[in-house]
Amino acid sequence: MASILSRAIVLCLLAAGAPAHAAGAGDMHDWWQRLQSLCGRAFPGALVRAPEDDTTFRDVPLVMHVRQCSADRVRIPLVVGDDRSRTWVLTRTAAGIELRHDHRQRDGHPDAVTPYGGSTSNPGSAETQMFPADAATRDIPDSGQRSVWLMEIHPGTRFVYAANRVGTLRGFRMDFDLAHPVPAPDAPWGWVD
Repeated sequence: MASILSRAIVLCLLAAGAPAHAAGAGDMHDWWQRLQSLCGRAFPGALVRAPEDDTTFRDVPLVMHVRQCSADRVRIPLVVGDDRSRTWVLTRTAAGIELRHDHRQRDGHPDAVTPYGGSTSNPGSAETQMFPADAATRDIPDSGQRSVWLMEIHPGTRFVYAANRVGTLRGFRMDFDLAHPVPAPDAPWGWVD
């Protein structure tokens, strides 16, 4: 009996320490494949939710462009009106998927608040991945230190990007129409084609 209990404890400890991709490799892999299937295309977006006092994404065209893809990294510029300063950088790691927000000045130099983000803390699902802010992000002033980001992919219909501040009502949500691709925008600031 003690031997069975010991084995059960060891198996539980091993499972608890396993990387996120091992536990839900199928769901995370499926989500990554859905993301890869968008490579090279651009999609129009709309602001769904934002704080009343923040007008950054209000009443301007939004376009996400799944511009650069490799087996383990996808770069998605977010164009807000004429502002090409933002790029979402997603990287597959041994532990899951990391999201970084790369912000650039018009001359291509890094913004003061960049690169912030986080990594998946669980396998998520084939539709949804969540990225809680990591320790490096919590050290950057005004970076969304207590944020959680979410990305959803609903094939053929929509891509969702959301950001929420933990413990507050402050949050953003943008939906992008995957059914109606648009022409690719110009390169983000700081990129060389």
